[in-house]
Amino acid sequence: MADRITLAEIAAEAGVALSTVSKVLNGRSDVSAATRARLEGELSRHGYQRRGSTRRSELIELVFPELESAWSMEVIEGVRSVATAAGLALVLTVSGNRHEPAADWVDGALRRRPVGVVTVFSDVSAQGREKLRSRGIPLAIVDPAGDPPADVPSIGSANWTGGLVATRHLIELGHRRIAAITGPDDMMCSLARIDGYRSAMNAAGLPIDPAWVRYGDFHTTGGETHTRELLALPEPPTAIFAGSDLQALGALAAATQAGLTVPRDLSIVGYDDIPIVQHTTPQITTVHQPLRRMGEEATRLVLRMADGEQPDTLHVDLATHLVVRASTAPPPDHGTA
Repeated sequence: MADRITLAEIAAEAGVALSTVSKVLNGRSDVSAATRARLEGELSRHGYQRRGSTRRSELIELVFPELESAWSMEVIEGVRSVATAAGLALVLTVSGNRHEPAADWVDGALRRRPVGVVTVFSDVSAQGREKLRSRGIPLAIVDPAGDPPADVPSIGSANWTGGLVATRHLIELGHRRIAAITGPDDMMCSLARIDGYRSAMNAAGLPIDPAWVRYGDFHTTGGETHTRELLALPEPPTAIFAGSDLQALGALAAATQAGLTVPRDLSIVGYDDIPIVQHTTPQITTVHQPLRRMGEEATRLVLRMADGEQPDTLHVDLATHLVVRASTAPPPDHGTA
């Protein structure tokens, strides 16, 4: 049986010392790349999994591309609450890359031996996933940037629906010139929100000026810059659907700088429903994305997998819904000839 093979037998097959196999298993850096790759292959071929050791760390590892926004704090709180209830500590890693953590991150994770890993946006390379799997360290992705691997669980949200209901709300208020500012054009959530926006506009028979659709970075400065450019168009939009609350805050700042009043002159809808948008003037209408719950569900998932359970469903999208506040109203010319 594959699970009965010993490390000594693997070492003998590979022609290395038992201590070298141990170093690879523990993520030590003092092993050559060629030897490490060969031993990883042997461990994988024999289906070897190091059992029991991950629990000793009493850690959940959460990997973010950055930690610069309230968006991140909501996810962190969700992961932390479930980890704490399970008697585990939380370790945060900033990868600096929304698509894949740095190559040396996996080796660091193997040394830390967390119970499980939750990554935000980021996938892990096939080699990295195999290293984690061989040590019995489960992985789940929150809000994957691209299509997650078929065998890696992910927790997302209904981004297309969010874009649809946000735009439909503006249409129902009477807006016809509606712009959209979203995140990077290589992220699934950005594209899905724009698809929802386009679907609502098309269903209402409204044209979409290509100049109205802007891809940004989900941050305040980008929202401000794009809004400034939108307001400078010959026929500026009367409403903006922002793909994040931070972008909505930037749009609000740009409108104020232009001497406009929100929502009398310009309506703004955000996305995420982070706490700060309830304390702006005006309070921002937004799409509630269940960020805390996404973090909670991903953490529960890796804990169940660490205990040997297999998830019934690998990819889950949680519901989003519109929260109407004071930043949206009928357009200035609504009801006039």
